[in-house]
Amino acid sequence: MRSVPFTYGRVTASDDFTNRSEEIALLKRNFLAGVNSILISPRRWGKTSLLRRVTEELTLEQKDIRICHIDIFDLRNEHQFYVALANGVLQATSSRWEEFVKDAKQFLGALVPTITFSPDMQTGVSFGVGWEEIERNPEEILDLAERVAERKKIRIIVCIDEFQSLASFADPLAFQKKLRARWQNHRHVTYCLYGSKRHMLLEVFTDSSMPFYKFGELLYLKKIGTEEWISFIRRRFSDTGKEISEEDARLIAQLAENHPYYVQQLAQQSWFRTGRKCNREIILSAREDIVGQLGLLFANITERFSATQMGLLRAIIAGEKQLSAQQTLLQYRLGTSANVVRVKRGLIESEVLDDSNGELTFLDPMFHHWLEFILFHKESTNNFTNDKSESEQL
Repeated sequence: MRSVPFTYGRVTASDDFTNRSEEIALLKRNFLAGVNSILISPRRWGKTSLLRRVTEELTLEQKDIRICHIDIFDLRNEHQFYVALANGVLQATSSRWEEFVKDAKQFLGALVPTITFSPDMQTGVSFGVGWEEIERNPEEILDLAERVAERKKIRIIVCIDEFQSLASFADPLAFQKKLRARWQNHRHVTYCLYGSKRHMLLEVFTDSSMPFYKFGELLYLKKIGTEEWISFIRRRFSDTGKEISEEDARLIAQLAENHPYYVQQLAQQSWFRTGRKCNREIILSAREDIVGQLGLLFANITERFSATQMGLLRAIIAGEKQLSAQQTLLQYRLGTSANVVRVKRGLIESEVLDDSNGELTFLDPMFHHWLEFILFHKESTNNFTNDKSESEQL
């Protein structure tokens, strides 16, 4: 059976991975030099796939490097974090379950580790002592990677996804101080901390009053360029015996606004609909189907928006640049200029909008399209019909 040449919604494999050569080289350089890295980008822009690719290349090139990946999105307290960190380090540095058990007892013996096995033989560790004991001696786990690296004469890269989730812990500032106090002294471990909540991460890493201020090099993951997408899309079509022109490959990238997730999805849906040669009609039909599938989700999102938030989105889609101008405030019923600032901040923090150098853009291109051509268009049509009916009655 012919494999589908485009991947979205999960970590991409080697053939599905697109470009990112500069970011790969930069991260590899930092990891080898022991420079901590802070990677920031919106959701579904490929951070995890990028780091998995870096992991693949580095572990092949450098036999003394081990890289562990920890996702803390679902963690809600310090105890869960410590367990996740211990498991991540031990699993990344143990090639056999016997080694995992031995290392757990050797490096975490004071915490009375309990080893468990899942049905797929994945090893895990929990601790027999109470939370109070771990809280009194967090360095046992926070220094685990450094102690393992020293003993085994290796370097360890600890990659922590959704780092902004620490904000949900009981006392996030105190916890960040604990982490920074231990990690800044590590000489055999390098940290890569990343996430998608840009405003929260910027506060953590660029505010001089915060514990993680200047902890590492700050990297913003950009969108993949249109030309890179064109060559990738055309190659993947060709690899599976189908054709797509440069113009139509460009159309896919442009309709998805170079958003990695949506470029892959739109390319995949266009590929499914293509017999031998893809064309513009196929691509536009695929885009409308994607937007249609997401319509209920988008409707639920907008139901939570206030009238002022919807007004601001209308103004942005209409191309208004002076959002605080008196005419704009009146036309879109935005209230005061101070209200615009507050509403804009809320939409940015909820990841609806992105503010890049003062320019507001939608993070989700399909949501943008749905608002402009379905929701707002329908409302405009209804308003026009109502106005016409009132005129006829007069």
